[in-house]
Amino acid sequence: MISRLTGILAAKRAPQILVDCHGVGYEADVSMTTFYKLPEVGEQISIWTHLLVKDDSHSLVGFHDEQERRLFRQLIRVNGVGPKMALTILSGIDEQQFALCIANNDLAMLTRLPGVGKKTAERLVIEMRDKVGAIAADSPLQQPGSGGQSVVSEAIEALQALGYKPADAEKMISRAQQQGEAGGNASQLIKKALQATVKA
Repeated sequence: MISRLTGILAAKRAPQILVDCHGVGYEADVSMTTFYKLPEVGEQISIWTHLLVKDDSHSLVGFHDEQERRLFRQLIRVNGVGPKMALTILSGIDEQQFALCIANNDLAMLTRLPGVGKKTAERLVIEMRDKVGAIAADSPLQQPGSGGQSVVSEAIEALQALGYKPADAEKMISRAQQQGEAGGNASQLIKKALQATVKA
């Protein structure tokens, strides 16, 4: 089991990162919450990981702290919630908001996340009710680089990777841009688009 990686951040393009650990590159999928907290490419990072084992592949999921990994592991135990949906949930809503949704039986907010239908939201509330009491708020977000790709196209691609349809992703980014406070990088644009969707 690969539980933690410490090395140099070799590349990042949402939702994937590449960590160089003494010459060995480990690719991992991360939530947008973790992505926002990444340092610049070339700097050292340390992330918690979860190894997904399938019949035809092994893949890593990375987390900014052990608490996020713990929540991910709880989510994938819920019937109907796979790793991709769990990352989408962690990307579209922070841990404190998720805990409040569960505590308040807020199905409406949960079903605004891509791929989360009413039945899945109901299962989340029932099965997670006793597991979210200790979840704390996320720390301030970090700003990743664009890697040469245009800010808008990178943001749209990241939203599609989270499960949004291309047309919906474009509308979300356009709406975030119109609000005029998204900043000049893709991460802030994605964050604003996701927050607007959850609050809508």
